[in-house]
Amino acid sequence: MKEWPYPRWIAHRGAGKLAPENTLAAFRVGAAHGFCMFECDVKLSADGVPFLMHDATLDRTTSGYGTGGEQPWSLLSQLDAGSWHSRGYAGEPLASLENVARYCRHNGYFLNIEIKPTPGLEAQTGTAVADAAARLWEANAVPPLLTSFQPEALEAARAAQPQLPRGLLLDSLWMGWLETALTLDCTALVCNHALWDSSTVLQAKSAGFRTLSYTVNDDWAVRRLLNLGTDGIITDRIDLFSPVAD
Repeated sequence: MKEWPYPRWIAHRGAGKLAPENTLAAFRVGAAHGFCMFECDVKLSADGVPFLMHDATLDRTTSGYGTGGEQPWSLLSQLDAGSWHSRGYAGEPLASLENVARYCRHNGYFLNIEIKPTPGLEAQTGTAVADAAARLWEANAVPPLLTSFQPEALEAARAAQPQLPRGLLLDSLWMGWLETALTLDCTALVCNHALWDSSTVLQAKSAGFRTLSYTVNDDWAVRRLLNLGTDGIITDRIDLFSPVAD
């Protein structure tokens, strides 16, 4: 992408920790705090429906048990994904990518989809999420940014829908990280914020990448990243930071 259409501030999993993560309720809370770009995790149900959930298992954030990707959407859609957070969100369902796409497109919001495969389904998930994103976002709409820690998932997404922007997620600077991002034709690098310094920012920008950070929840860290000239900040603290132009 020659131009970068996305805002600097990105609400992690919809609303950080103020609402049940990766639900439409979280998106609404994030929007109420002024955010217009959201990060979410997407995996596949057993019957191939892309849906939002971070963990491989259902236990932490739903009323279900076991591996989410081993269940059909007809069962997943009936689970309570809100009670674990607080009583006020009891009964909040899991969100499908289709519903989230409809919400974002209707309101003019931007989306960062982290491709979060069930282990062993990296390529299948990358393909399915990219195909769904291409179908759900019209040609004249700003497409979602597809990111993943799994190069195999990003490669599958690139092969399926090469026009969609991609970003490599990094929790460490493993050998070949920059070369891998170049090979995957990524537009962005999304790093644990502690990995960015003047040297790594220079390497990334010299190679043509946008520089994003996760998960940034402290004012000192935000100031450091802004001083380094990075491009995007993913935060839980939607109650602390105001997503206004810098």
